Amino acid sequence: MADQQRIHPVTHDVEAPQTPTVPLMPRNSSKSDQGDPAAQQYPPFQRTFPVKHSKPPKKRSCCCKCLCWTLSLLLILIVVIGIIIGILYLVFRPKLPDFSIDRLQITQFNLSSDSSLSAAFDVTITATNPNEKIGIYYEGGSHIGVWYSGTKLCEGSLPKFYQGHENTTVLNVPLTGHTQDAAGLLTSLQQQQQATGIIPLNLRVKQPVRIKLGKLKLFEIKFLVKCKLDVDSLSTNNDISIRNSSCKFSLNL
Repeated sequence: MADQQRIHPVTHDVEAPQTPTVPLMPRNSSKSDQGDPAAQQYPPFQRTFPVKHSKPPKKRSCCCKCLCWTLSLLLILIVVIGIIIGILYLVFRPKLPDFSIDRLQITQFNLSSDSSLSAAFDVTITATNPNEKIGIYYEGGSHIGVWYSGTKLCEGSLPKFYQGHENTTVLNVPLTGHTQDAAGLLTSLQQQQQATGIIPLNLRVKQPVRIKLGKLKLFEIKFLVKCKLDVDSLSTNNDISIRNSSCKFSLNL
């Protein structure tokens, strides 16, 4: 019995310390081709923001700058001129001149054989300057005309002269005219006189003048005068009776 029992040798030392075996993969973990996820190291997470580049400021063109400067200078000039005009107005207190038609005489008013009308008027005009500190230079190039129903009968010009402060000047102005195909016009004048006893005429004056402020002579402007006359007749070689007369005065810069 004893011979039949065999003792098999142990290939390892029982008394040697036992080293526990470590599994290749931890339990409850999935297999990964990249190895152990815990052993891998990742860089810290950084959030990136899109970079916005600010647009460079727009450069104004030379034309825009020139326009702005021009408008600014023009505005300043207008303000300065307005201040100067205001000061001059307060100092000189300007008033418009006054015109009146005092006398009308017809020296010629004849219808020729070719139906043309020849007319010659002598008009007496009184011009008054009511200003205390302003003188008026009546320059050459004026025009005065007498009209009936849109047809000019005669024309002329005022003389060149200087009118001082608060001065009244009486002017005798000759006017002449020649109208073609005036047979119908003469008939209309006669019918107007017989029907109403008056003949309406329009007298217009365009006069360039220069204003004198103290010793300063300003630039040239134009006076415009429109007068409405009601006369009793247009007979020759007689003083015409002026039934009604009114004049409007204006400036044309």
